[in-house]
Amino acid sequence: MRDIFAALDAAGVAHRTLHHPPVFTVAESDRIRHLMPGLHCKNLFLSPARGEGPHFLATLKEDRQISINALARAAGWPRVRLADAETLRAVLGVEPGSVTPLALINAAPGAVRFVLDAAIAEGDQPLWSHPLRNDASTAILPRELRRFLEGLGHRVQVLDLESLARRC
Repeated sequence: MRDIFAALDAAGVAHRTLHHPPVFTVAESDRIRHLMPGLHCKNLFLSPARGEGPHFLATLKEDRQISINALARAAGWPRVRLADAETLRAVLGVEPGSVTPLALINAAPGAVRFVLDAAIAEGDQPLWSHPLRNDASTAILPRELRRFLEGLGHRVQVLDLESLARRC
């Protein structure tokens, strides 16, 4: 597993990290949200429902409610299911509760297809996500996250998911 902070520094990506008690869900992060002004997300790591092929990662607005198969259709993916913990560890090198777009540092280019919610991609506030572990959150501007991931060889597909979403 590569050192995410060294990689961000080497790519010239400004970042700030806040260490906190582990959080496993968006709901659990509510208690520390006031310490992290900016954009917040949830991440879905998915596997193809049938057969082999690439895996899929979606980073969505934290309150976005969407069917994973509606997301897959919009992204041009096959039918999908939530990936199991073993696959998550093998492909992204993180534990359940720590899924993050930054984990693409551990994936070979093309092994994971990535979608970023347009509501995040077009934001000018920092996006907070885990730095490969859920006892910290790292803030990066969305445009810098995209540049970083593309520099690693990962295509960033931006999708406007507003029309597919069911609001909380």
